[in-house]
Amino acid sequence: MTNKRTCLYDKHVALGAQMTPFAGFDMPIQYTGIIDEHNAVREHCGVFDVSHMGEVMVSGPEADKYINHIFTNDVTGLPAGKVLYGMLCYPDGGVVDDTCICKLDEQLFLMTINAANIDKDMAWIEQNGKGFNVVIENKSDAYGQLAIQGPEAEEKMEKVLGLACKDLKFYEVKQQEKDGEKVIVSRTGYTGEDGFEVYGTPGYIVKAWDKLMDAGVKPCGLGCRDTLRFEVGLPLYGDELSDKISPVMAGLSMFVKFDKEEFIGKEALLRQKTEGVTRRLRGIELEGNAIPRHGYKVLKDGKEVGEVTTGYRLISTEKSCAVALVDAAIKMGDSVEVQIRKKTFPGTIVKKKFYEKHYKK
Repeated sequence: MTNKRTCLYDKHVALGAQMTPFAGFDMPIQYTGIIDEHNAVREHCGVFDVSHMGEVMVSGPEADKYINHIFTNDVTGLPAGKVLYGMLCYPDGGVVDDTCICKLDEQLFLMTINAANIDKDMAWIEQNGKGFNVVIENKSDAYGQLAIQGPEAEEKMEKVLGLACKDLKFYEVKQQEKDGEKVIVSRTGYTGEDGFEVYGTPGYIVKAWDKLMDAGVKPCGLGCRDTLRFEVGLPLYGDELSDKISPVMAGLSMFVKFDKEEFIGKEALLRQKTEGVTRRLRGIELEGNAIPRHGYKVLKDGKEVGEVTTGYRLISTEKSCAVALVDAAIKMGDSVEVQIRKKTFPGTIVKKKFYEKHYKK
């Protein structure tokens, strides 16, 4: 089966991007190099094509009630123009997907879902929408999406794209007209830096990309998107969240509102929170230059106690770090080892956030 292509595929190829299959799409992994692109986002500004992500519109008189039924966070009384992060969970507490939900209007929500999960998520979302007075629309093919990230992102949004965004605070969203098109702009991202995500028609997204390229904004691939998010402790579905790794196990209980009357998975997650879980995600800082990878074993006193979910030699700090799902008995400051091929390398349990976020609050 051939992979899908985003509206910017030809632009990536023309720029000489290294393309690779990802979540059913042909996507750019890098252009000039992961380190170069990573540093551009940390120090200046970079732009990512994230048009592979899924967009779901939920509207109707019971839109907020329905969202609260399937979403771990709480949209009760949420004003239009706000964004919330949270999870869609199974009854056993496992995660269907993690998502950002934008409240665009009193009865209109935009839900952004991971590209690899679009079909699975849509089946779950529609199945659990029965009995609610809502309209659920998969708009994934109608939207392209850009992520403009870095300390200079606001300047590029305003001066290059002409999009009004200075008044947006972190996790706020607004709709605006630009070049005869309706555009959605949110002050969100997946890099730990200030930045914006721009949703528009594929035609608009292509024009916006061209303007950013003409202005010298750095095109960035999925390679540095992963290194950036990992450094600041942001989870990736399939690694740090899954049907086997719950929000409680992942240390994301702050996005689970247990005081809500009900939501799918509440009972299981409440039980995990009160009774404890057998495994939790922890950070590991390794000695030396060895690079831990997904699936590598974590040992304590020679006994296997977990496995790595993501690992890198950090670009911003030049330390070798990993996030791992380990036995709950493993505590901060504990000494462990990571098995990398036939050798083991010593490390220390630390916080999962290896680099400070620089959001504009």
